Formats: sequence, structure tokens, C-alpha cells
Amino acid sequence: MSSSTAAWPPPRAFWTDTLPEKTDGMTRPHLFKGVVPASAANPDAVLDGFAAIRRAHTAGLEITANARVYVGEEHRPDLVDKVLAADAWPKGGFPAWMQKQIGAERFSLVLNTLESVSEPLAAGLGEFVGALIDGWGLPAGGAELVAFVGNYSGTAFGVHEGYENAFLTHYGPGTKDFYCWPADEYRKLTGGTDPLYGDYTWLLEHGEHFALEHGDALFLPERVFHVGRQSEFSVSVAIPLYTFPDAAIARAWIAPDLLGALLVSEPDTDAGRPSPMQPLTAGPDELARRLTTVTAAAFTAAAEQAPAAAAEHAHQRWHTVLSNGGWQQTDHDLARDEAAAAFAAASLAPGTSVAVRAPYRLMVTGEQAFLRGCETAADPAVLTTDLVERLNTGPTTLPDDPNVIAAIRTLGATGGLTLTTTTTEETE
Repeated sequence: MSSSTAAWPPPRAFWTDTLPEKTDGMTRPHLFKGVVPASAANPDAVLDGFAAIRRAHTAGLEITANARVYVGEEHRPDLVDKVLAADAWPKGGFPAWMQKQIGAERFSLVLNTLESVSEPLAAGLGEFVGALIDGWGLPAGGAELVAFVGNYSGTAFGVHEGYENAFLTHYGPGTKDFYCWPADEYRKLTGGTDPLYGDYTWLLEHGEHFALEHGDALFLPERVFHVGRQSEFSVSVAIPLYTFPDAAIARAWIAPDLLGALLVSEPDTDAGRPSPMQPLTAGPDELARRLTTVTAAAFTAAAEQAPAAAAEHAHQRWHTVLSNGGWQQTDHDLARDEAAAAFAAASLAPGTSVAVRAPYRLMVTGEQAFLRGCETAADPAVLTTDLVERLNTGPTTLPDDPNVIAAIRTLGATGGLTLTTTTTEETE
């Protein structure tokens, strides 16, 4: 099924009423026609993001964003360096350029973490993500942009399961045929949950079919099996919403930090004293007793400290994701680093006009400031509620206050600020 929505970004009522209604409470796929305007995202913007990945490769920069090349369903890491190092493609000639580089007619180029190399896509599709957060809620792990570029006859991953809620946005020029199966039905049809490769045309007639055209957005619920097919070159961008299981967050972040602090065993401390040699005849019982004492004491203390540790992590995660415009936080963010470098090179003085870059948000809580997923110390007497609101809503002229200018300079290192005008002296 499909429907259309004219407003951009989709209004709150879309998230609270239309989306749940059309998807049976976010459990069924649904195609929304003509959702994304070309001004928010388009094929050229996606290819510009790929060009940024190529630029970083040429400069030898470590970045999180990456490119993967597939010929048919075969992953070809051997071709990645070639497409990253080759001369640029002519305007409008990307498909032929890519075919020449890989020596094949049909290809798939997958670009991960595109929001970290493309300011236009992060801002344009960030409007969509911002509206989603306001109307539906915050994904604890943030969102990502994953581009699928090519003329492949079927998704390189085969018919596979999606593990999180996602939107697949499409920008043409070709039409993408997309097929979906509920998990229970897929298991009945195939006998399991493994991806299906090769000739699966027999399965398509049992799937729900969607024809994606330029500007469309397909909602894909978690745990739905799917595959995309096309006969012409096209560009799609998936927006997965990372709602990690609570247990996974506790296991990966909270527990290691908490137990690591409780089990510090530095030299010259009681906890750092080496274990004695173990008599062979005594067996492992004495070692087990000592380890039990240490482990039980640590877990008892961890249980007592768990509420504070969980609250601290939730606070950090909440403000990190929100200040980053809803995007996942990445360590090697090319666009952020370039924005920070540009701001560092600018001259700040009274009368300079600055603003928070879209789609990011400056948030000050206590003596912490969060911007573009980064945290820095803050003086709430300097970064006042009024100043923060003005920076978030538009260009703000800096006052003749060295403390404010110093705070703005510190925030600029996050890559979340932009200089909007020059000072009067610089203009003259």
C-alpha cells in the first residue's frame, strides 16, 4: 500500500497519527509517495558524499564513512581502492565511469555513515530525522545514512532481515522494485531465517511489492525481510534508527565502565598485588575462593552504584544524540572536522555573527555543553539560556564580552557553529 504527504518535513500529526495508522502500529511496511523534496536530498548530493570519501582517501585521512563495491552479489573489496583513487567522473557520467572502473555492467556501491561526510545530506535529511524525533521519539543509538547506488539486479545482501526500524528514501532516476515479507511468512516459505541469494524469483510473488520513485519514502519495520531490484541506475538512501536493546547498552557501555572503575588493579595497591603461586597439590579451590571474594564484592558494589551509572550514561547518550541532530556519533567525522577547522581559522570579535549549523543543537545542562555530539565544559553564567536559544534559532551577533567569545571559540571546535557574517572592521 502507499499514500502521500505534501508537507516537508512531515508534521507532527504524520508521526503521531498517519504513520501508526498506515503501518498497523509500526509493524507493516508502507510506501509514502513524494515525501522528500529534491532540495533535501538528491543523487548529486549522494555522489558528492562519495567524492568526499574519495578526497579523504587521497589525503590519507582516517574517516568512519566507507564505500563497499559489489558486482552482482559478490563483495569486491579488491575494487575499493581503485574506485577511490581513480580520476573524477565527468558530470552526468557516473554510471559509465563506475562500469569502467570495475569492468562490469551491473554494480552496487554502498556508502555507510554518509551523514559524516555530507553536510547537505545531514542537514536536508536531518529535517526528516528531527521531525521524527519530535513526533515519534529518540532512537537511543541515533540514525545513520546508508546510500545504495547502482544498477544492480538485486540487493547484494540477498533477501535479508532488517534488525531495526528504517526508512528507505529513493531519488531515481530509475524506479526501484522493493519486496517485503513478515518474518513468520519468510520462515514458512524458506524454512529458516538465513539470507537467500541467487535465483529467488519464485519468492517474489509471495512478497509485498512497492515501486519506489523519486522522493518516495518506504517505512520498513524491524525484523522484516526484504530485497530491492532494479533494471536502471538509481540512488537510494536508507535511514536506519538504532534502538539498541537495553541489555546491549548495559553490556557494551555501562557494565565495562562500572566494573572497570571498581576493579582497578594498579601496581602498589592492595588490588594490584599479584596472586601467590598456587601449590599444585591444593588444586584450584583456593584460587576460586579468592576470585569469588573479589568478584562478589565488585558486583555488590556495582549493584549499589548501578542507578547512578545508568543515569549518567542515559544523560550522556541523550544529549549526545540530540545535539548531533539525531545522527549517530562517530569518532572520525570528516564533515565535523572540516567545519571545526574552518571555524578555527575565522576571526572572532565583537560584532561577528555566528549560528549553530543545521541540523545540530546546542544544549547546556549544568556545567556541560553538548553540540554536534561533542561535550565540553560550560559556564551557565556565560552560555545563558537566552544566548543558547538565539544561537540555536539563527545568526547571533557576539557581544563585547571576552568570556562569551572564548566560549564560542571552544564550541567552534565541535564543528557545530558557522560564521554567518564578518565584523564591521573586516568589511571595511
